[in-house]
Amino acid sequence: MLIRKIKKEDNAQIAKVIRDVFIELEAPKTGTAYEDPILDTLYEVYNKENTVYFVIEHEGEIIGGSGIAPLDNGPKEICELQKMYFAPEARGKGLGKQMILKCIDFAKEVGFEKCYLETLEMMKDAQKLYQKVGFHYLDEPLGCTGHTSCPVWMMKEL
Repeated sequence: MLIRKIKKEDNAQIAKVIRDVFIELEAPKTGTAYEDPILDTLYEVYNKENTVYFVIEHEGEIIGGSGIAPLDNGPKEICELQKMYFAPEARGKGLGKQMILKCIDFAKEVGFEKCYLETLEMMKDAQKLYQKVGFHYLDEPLGCTGHTSCPVWMMKEL
């Protein structure tokens, strides 16, 4: 399995992975990444300064991804870990930790000092992973992500 930067031709596959996770978990679609207007154009969205999106490719198929971008309407020193979703075949193989560390390394390289994330209450395994790599819980959200159905907020000092 290869972790690499997103290419334009990956857009449809990673959007499907993300939407399929929401369907699989019967997670809320409103106020989450599921209905983000940018979901079908992640290559274009993350092809900017201080942003990156990585995908996991396995045998020519995209089976997961995650990105880093400045936190919308947040302090300039804070980035956000965004759209980290994996298809079932990518889970339980240590790829989540690899992906987070790759994203964090990028964030440090471009000068971010803290990394923020939002997630769903039901995503307990993801929260455990975030804690293992140094994220801690916050009492309130930061920035203005538009993800009103994500009531779990976490931060990591870089």
